Amino acid sequence: MPRRHLRMTGAADCSLGAALRDLRTELDLPAAFPAEAMAEAEAAVRDPGLSAHEDATGLPLLTIDPPASTDLDQAMYLERRPGGRGYRVHYAIADVAAFVRPGGALDAEAHRRVTTLYFPDDRIPLHPTVLSEGAASLLPGEVRPAALWRIDLDGDGQATATDVRRALVRSRAKLDYAGVQRRIDARTAEEPLALLREIGRLREEQEPARGGISLDVPEQEITGHDGAYGLAYRAPLPAEAWNAQISLLTGIAAAHLMARTGTGILRTLPIAPDGAVARLRRSARALRVDWPHHVPYAQIVRSLDPRRSNHAAFLQECTTLLRGAGYTAFDHGELPDPAVHAAVADLYTHCTAPLRRLVDRYAAELCLAVTAGKEPPEWVREALPALPKEMAEGTRRANTVERACVDLVEAALLEGRVGELFDAYVVDVGERNPATGTVHLRDPAVVGRIEGGTAPLPLGERLRVRLTQAGPAAKTVLFAPA
Repeated sequence: MPRRHLRMTGAADCSLGAALRDLRTELDLPAAFPAEAMAEAEAAVRDPGLSAHEDATGLPLLTIDPPASTDLDQAMYLERRPGGRGYRVHYAIADVAAFVRPGGALDAEAHRRVTTLYFPDDRIPLHPTVLSEGAASLLPGEVRPAALWRIDLDGDGQATATDVRRALVRSRAKLDYAGVQRRIDARTAEEPLALLREIGRLREEQEPARGGISLDVPEQEITGHDGAYGLAYRAPLPAEAWNAQISLLTGIAAAHLMARTGTGILRTLPIAPDGAVARLRRSARALRVDWPHHVPYAQIVRSLDPRRSNHAAFLQECTTLLRGAGYTAFDHGELPDPAVHAAVADLYTHCTAPLRRLVDRYAAELCLAVTAGKEPPEWVREALPALPKEMAEGTRRANTVERACVDLVEAALLEGRVGELFDAYVVDVGERNPATGTVHLRDPAVVGRIEGGTAPLPLGERLRVRLTQAGPAAKTVLFAPA
């Protein structure tokens, strides 16, 4: 089954809370931070290491995040370069290394947790909240340490120069995606914000030119209202995609900095084997998606409309080509093989979410060393060999939590409706057993497994299905052809 995209909004406490708490225990997830790690975090808040930070508090940065977010990793300021020669992106990334002592108890706990884990009703943070939602978060009006990137672009959106240094910054405003979209659409956004669309679109145009792809797969979103949970499908706003392009730009720039000196860690994805592409072409034919042989994969993906059921199903199928992503460390001048992330179609690394992802702290240190003309810190080099495996295990745990949460909410949402019929369409069919697969219900917004039939499932077609399993005790839903 293709991995589902899931977003979680603030959901009120209700009877499902007990099942979610049981899930935490069942998955053996981290609980409270050890006392020694908390003591280190609180000491770092009182006395962070800021002697190497220049003063950039005059830069009018802003953050763009979901409304309820308080763990703010990134802040930006966009401007035109002098003389109209393109653009300049100022991108501040929370400097977690200013608070975490290498080899200390807090560092060890971060390596145990690896990523922040999100639940409908709570989160399990990578760092104590005194840091991740306090002293290290780029909250508006607060002076914070950051790795401050400056990336110059030409008039077509191509990067021409990159610099990153430690700085003290102060965000001027905390914006949310919906508000940003309204202001840009209404043409009431001031130029630094209005440029998000201009630069974002240019970067989106660069993507197919280099062979990259972005899949606009509809997301399932867990919502909460009046003490109950629900599910909805949500199409991301254009402003979210433009914002993501700034992060992607920085990740590409960071990877090239590390490649320059031969020491780093990349986010890699091998090119899909011919067999996987051939299978995808067969799926396109079955879904009546016109894919001429001379048209590149990236181009056909950009032409799809996720609001059309056959296109949405094909987008789900396209996620199969993105399997196999991982982290690869390298040292002493030799790039790994593969070095490129196939979906980005360039060198790429994760460096823009250090409050929520372990590897980003190390990528930032490597890039800061490059631009300062120094050797990477020894504590970074020592950690590099183990980081890919740590990140793989942490990412696997985060994906398990995501899947388990949405399965549990789906099962609870449909409790008491076993035996009912629903209209669905088939978004995935098993290769070995084409009578099994995945169906997508429009109302309620559920994506579930289907089995029990004898005939091959009609990929991309509407199908009447019967609910055969649901409820929190089942922890997942199951359908059969009606």
